Amino acid sequence: MAARYELKASGTQFHFVLKAGNGEVILTGERYTTKQNAMNGIASVKANAPLDARYERKTSSNGSPMFNLKAANGEVIGTSEQYSSTAGREAGIQSVKNNGPSAPVVDLT
Repeated sequence: MAARYELKASGTQFHFVLKAGNGEVILTGERYTTKQNAMNGIASVKANAPLDARYERKTSSNGSPMFNLKAANGEVIGTSEQYSSTAGREAGIQSVKNNGPSAPVVDLT
């Protein structure tokens, strides 16, 4: 299975996830009020994913490594899952860098 963005509806809101080729979620977008805004979020991930400076490496409140992908204006456009190690987080970032720019969108709305 190839990497893909899954666009989903939840009530009156829309959101997306970027899944790696193995089906694991590697990035989750925020909730948007319109489908077009969610598509714009995906476009922003595609544009910013290759740029290492756009990744904010963090530690969650429970101590697990994670990251945010930010747009040029500093807004968070996607958040990772929590990882068990910093090496896992770095692998997640590399997966977003590799898959984010070219993954197709699967519209599940």
